[in-house]
Amino acid sequence: MNISSTSAAALSAALLALAGIPGSAAAKFHIGLGVESVVQSEDQYRGAEQLIKEYGEVSKGGMIRLVVSPDDFMSQQETYISNLVSLTEDPLMKVIVTNNMLPGTSEAYKRIRAKRPDILLLGGFPLEDPLVITQTADLAVDLDFVSRGYTIPWEAKQMGAKTLVHISFPRHMSYEGFGRRRAIMEQACKDLGIKFVFQSSPDPTSDVGVAGAQQFLLEKVPQWAQQYGGPNQDKVAFFCTNDAQNEPVIKCVVAAKNALYPEPGSASPLMGFPGALGLNLSDVKGDWPAIMQKIGAAVASKGANGRLGTTPYSAGFVFTAGMGELGKRVVEGKAKLSNTKDIYDALGKYTPGAKWSGNYYTDMSTGVTNKRELLVFMDTYVFGKGYMGTPNLKVPKKYATIQK
Repeated sequence: MNISSTSAAALSAALLALAGIPGSAAAKFHIGLGVESVVQSEDQYRGAEQLIKEYGEVSKGGMIRLVVSPDDFMSQQETYISNLVSLTEDPLMKVIVTNNMLPGTSEAYKRIRAKRPDILLLGGFPLEDPLVITQTADLAVDLDFVSRGYTIPWEAKQMGAKTLVHISFPRHMSYEGFGRRRAIMEQACKDLGIKFVFQSSPDPTSDVGVAGAQQFLLEKVPQWAQQYGGPNQDKVAFFCTNDAQNEPVIKCVVAAKNALYPEPGSASPLMGFPGALGLNLSDVKGDWPAIMQKIGAAVASKGANGRLGTTPYSAGFVFTAGMGELGKRVVEGKAKLSNTKDIYDALGKYTPGAKWSGNYYTDMSTGVTNKRELLVFMDTYVFGKGYMGTPNLKVPKKYATIQK
């Protein structure tokens, strides 16, 4: 039996009245959120909590219905898919957001589309091929590896670097986004007049594990800072591609006075800073300005002002909350998916003070620009210096065609 939106709203109000909740409290439509657990992706989950805080849970007359993915989502892919598809049973469901967009999301969205073509399908961090996920998703957002391939060397130069050391390993370099970003960085460094150096490090998933990979960097980064700094100890910037690498690199950068760290590969102030600086941030969990204030105070106390930067908000948190907000505004007629300003405004609601920019994804094999996947990045904040203004940069178009 099909239920119209009007009838569904009336039914919802009646049920709420029976439960002792005023009918006026009932949301006119619902937004479904599919996120990973706190164990797997805490920031993404906290973004869902933010939307629940703002708009309430469906069970209490609010707008948000949350489903959490199995921790072992690769072996329980059918459960993951079924959880998302179950959201279609809610007649008031108008938007579904997944973050991360795990393997299986495209199949889930295909089934949802077949049952409920009226539902808007959005998400962040797609982990499937863009040509696959955007066959069913209305819009996916991801970090802009093209623009950041230019902006990170640009930041390094603004901070005074003469050399940029890019640290990674073969597995990461086989990924399209990481491999292309490295190639873009190398060309950007050449264009900006700074030296580019690639250094291999152990893969944390290899036999040496995370501890071995981190120990390698604790030993090597000080040597590289001295080697590439030369006799004058020119400034050397470091960038790494793996989350586990951030902590040892930041520790070494703080200790080496000629070393710089423009920003983490994963856009979040939680990437390496708490461990490297010995900070307990449990009392400010989810409060990004407070987190940044604590990190900034620690950086200053160690005499490292002007040498370390980060995005001031977690992209994982913002992609969940921001895409949910965008979906809400689209349903209400206050935004359009085709308008990038509307997208940046929705994301920007959760990043006060930090601007956004980006570009649509261009497939390298076909040269076709995909308007259903938007690559985005937010402004970078350097402790002791302030925002770098990267969203105001005009990244030369030639970098979008550089292949790994």
